[in-house]
Amino acid sequence: MEIYVIRHTEVNIPKGICYGQSDVNIQSNHRIDFEKIKASIPDDIDAFITSPLSRCVQLCQYLSDSFLMDERLMECNFGDWELLPWDDIPRHEMDVWGNDFVYQSPPNGESLHQISKRVIDIHQEILQQSYDKIVVVTHASVVRVFHHIYQNIPLENIFDVKVNFGEVFKFSTKSNSE
Repeated sequence: MEIYVIRHTEVNIPKGICYGQSDVNIQSNHRIDFEKIKASIPDDIDAFITSPLSRCVQLCQYLSDSFLMDERLMECNFGDWELLPWDDIPRHEMDVWGNDFVYQSPPNGESLHQISKRVIDIHQEILQQSYDKIVVVTHASVVRVFHHIYQNIPLENIFDVKVNFGEVFKFSTKSNSE
């Protein structure tokens, strides 16, 4: 199976704002990015699945008339920090989270470990299907968890993986020897 994991296109929100599960809009000039993304994936996709946040749904609607939505593909829930400027988040809260972001969550949010559990869960469900090729439209943290799964990158190191807006990553369940 080939799994094409795509991060949504650039959002229309000021730089330096913490957003995760907040439903923010994408840039108005997204059409060019959508066309580039569509050109970079095969035409014979068996299924499309997306985060229910509009920044992902809009891209998925452009790519296909038929798709599934799954909340497990949503971005990190930053809890009380959602839509705050990063600079306004109390330093002590940032330090607690930053010292163990794998298991520590922002106040009323979720940890990277919690995100990875839900992504691994949906990934296992995808593998149970008889798809040859599937597209997953999602967010940066979810893309990074796919890197964790396929490249054995420890969770504490997945922020080393650069994930650009609109970037397409291809993962394969086939081993190199097949």
